[in-house]
Amino acid sequence: LLVSKDLGKHLLEVEDLLQKHGLLEADISAQTERVQALNTAALKFSELEGYQPCDPQIICNRVNHVQTCLEELGELACKRRKELEDSRQLWAFFQEMEEAEVWIREKEQILAAKTCGRDLSSVLTLTNKHKSMLGELGSHRALLHQTMKRGEQILAKKRFSPGGIQEKMREVRLRWKKLEEVTGLHQQRLQEALNFFQFSAETDDLVAWLQDTYRIVSSDDFGHDDYSTQALLRKHRAVVEEVEKHRAAVLALRKQLALLAPEHRQGVDVQIRVVEVEQLYGEVAEVAVLRQQWLQDALAVYRMFSEVHACEVWVDEKEQWLERMEVPEELDEVEVVQHRFESLDQEMNSVMGRILDVNQVVQQLVDGGHPSSEEVRSCQDHLNSRWNRVVELVECKKSQLSSVLKIQNYLLEC
Repeated sequence: LLVSKDLGKHLLEVEDLLQKHGLLEADISAQTERVQALNTAALKFSELEGYQPCDPQIICNRVNHVQTCLEELGELACKRRKELEDSRQLWAFFQEMEEAEVWIREKEQILAAKTCGRDLSSVLTLTNKHKSMLGELGSHRALLHQTMKRGEQILAKKRFSPGGIQEKMREVRLRWKKLEEVTGLHQQRLQEALNFFQFSAETDDLVAWLQDTYRIVSSDDFGHDDYSTQALLRKHRAVVEEVEKHRAAVLALRKQLALLAPEHRQGVDVQIRVVEVEQLYGEVAEVAVLRQQWLQDALAVYRMFSEVHACEVWVDEKEQWLERMEVPEELDEVEVVQHRFESLDQEMNSVMGRILDVNQVVQQLVDGGHPSSEEVRSCQDHLNSRWNRVVELVECKKSQLSSVLKIQNYLLEC
């Protein structure tokens, strides 16, 4: 049993042989105690004085022979255990290598069947799964490294033929290298898909924002008075600032597109999408400029109406005063009225400046093609007409005062 050359043909068989060898070693241990007891008892016969049933030398020789056989048996048992343990190490190595190959094949099949997703959500899910697989790859890489190290140790002992071990190690190394290459390529494809779908999602968000902004800047609500138009203009300026902030994002689309993988950036749909975004942004920016101008024109109209109203209130007041005023005949009263006209001249100069400003604003609105040009022009004509009426009344009253003063001065000289 101890000189048997059967070291097993796989790990389970070696484990079975080791178990049987353990039983044999236990039996040898038990027989060792028995032999030692027998030898001790036999040696007593060699030490007897007087009658000796056997020659003491024969007894000693026999005891030594049995002890030598027992020691040889022990040495054979130790040698057999070492050979079986080496065999177990070898077959454990081959089993671990086979398990590594099975794991590699399994991952190769998974990677071969994997897609890169149809949208951003699926790509993110696949990316997370791939990260988990990379973790597994790292763990198995460390285990494989340890197995390869044990293979090198087995080769260093030179107890077995190196051919099968070296061939298995070379084969597994090649399979592992290929797996890492496939894993790297799949990770690259996932990253390219992720970049593409992120680009698409950002583009869709940008389009949605531009469409909402276009609805805002193309509104026909320009307010109904000075206050509401100013509020709309403030809001619109904030929108214009946001439009300007998004200019960089729109201009960056071309650069982002150039960074995508060829299979993604060369698609007709994605190129058309970028052109559509650029055109939409141009329309939004253009309409935003027009709306700002329209709001400013509306504000100018409302302010012009407000200024016209203020001027007409003054005109009404002075017109009524002039129409009711009677030129006095007494010199003292004439001088009082004359002082009033001097103050009136100062007021008229101030109001005339405001009316000139109104006329300038009206001319700008008309030249700019404002939709309310006719209404504005009508308001201007009405104000100018009222103003001319007041000027005529003032000139008339001044003429009457001048005549009275001449008469009074003539009478005083007389």
